[in-house]
Amino acid sequence: MDNANEKKLLEVKDLKVSFFTPAGEVKAVGGITYDLNYGEVMGIVGESGSGKSVEAYSIMGLLQSPGKVVGGSIIFEGEDVLAYDKNQMTDFRGNKVSMIFQNPMTCLNPVYTIGDQLTEALRAHNKDISAADASKKAMEMLELVGINNVEKRMKQYPHEFSGGMRQRVMIAMGLICSPKLLIADEPTTALDVTIQAQILELMKDLQKKTGMGIIFITHNLGVVAEICDKVSVMYAGRIVEQGFVNDIFYSPAHPYTIGLLTSMPRVDAEEYERLIPIEGTPVDMLNPPEGCPFAPRCEKCMQICLKKMPPYVEIGEGHRSACWLRVREQMSVKEEQYNG
Repeated sequence: MDNANEKKLLEVKDLKVSFFTPAGEVKAVGGITYDLNYGEVMGIVGESGSGKSVEAYSIMGLLQSPGKVVGGSIIFEGEDVLAYDKNQMTDFRGNKVSMIFQNPMTCLNPVYTIGDQLTEALRAHNKDISAADASKKAMEMLELVGINNVEKRMKQYPHEFSGGMRQRVMIAMGLICSPKLLIADEPTTALDVTIQAQILELMKDLQKKTGMGIIFITHNLGVVAEICDKVSVMYAGRIVEQGFVNDIFYSPAHPYTIGLLTSMPRVDAEEYERLIPIEGTPVDMLNPPEGCPFAPRCEKCMQICLKKMPPYVEIGEGHRSACWLRVREQMSVKEEQYNG
């Protein structure tokens, strides 16, 4: 792989997604760009309504009407996913890219056994595999995700599994066709903390074994620290900051990222230290502000923030932020260098 482009598993360029509602156009994703290498784990972080899941559904071709991709490109291994026809999309989904959804309680069919659902997922994408081989592969996958007594478990129904076990089944289903990219949409949200830790440990382990790329969508920064290599922070349909995990945690550059970090409980906090919430309410996506979408809630908001969208500023290698404060800082540094 000499060519630098070939090393990229996924390249999302200036992706725009809108929902055309009776009240008007909702720009759910307003032009986001990122790339993912083979074997890399990227976290997409942001509060509810920031466009994290919409962006993931766009990659999978699962956008529900009235949602529509209105601009940009999604390049997977050098091919534009948005140009795929129905058959190509069916082959792409499952074989190359898989998704684990938010709620394992509602994603499994209650009237089919776990074994039936796993083998169906495999045989839908591999027509040549025999029923016996499909069943064998399904049992191997259940063992891989830490489920014991698999022969008995294959014959059971979803209601006979706990929430954590169902999420493991969903992960097994996502991995059964050996995809190169796994999109995990808040896969630990519905689970309690100890089960969450187990699922994260499992995903880290599986990622090392299979070498797949993972896009991990969450609003929990603790989860990001645990599993991700790099992070994209989303707010109101835009990526406001991108960087490697250490950059985001130890030198955050956007006021929203800083707000997310200070509103997170810390184990080493003193008793008297209070959590600092981000004041204000999220943006009305039907009437977004002219300038930076975070400006109405930002303590350091300047006049220009309300009027103009800030450009991305490179802060370090692979670390960039869209904030007028950073633009001003860089201009000051350049002036000093010029005058000095």
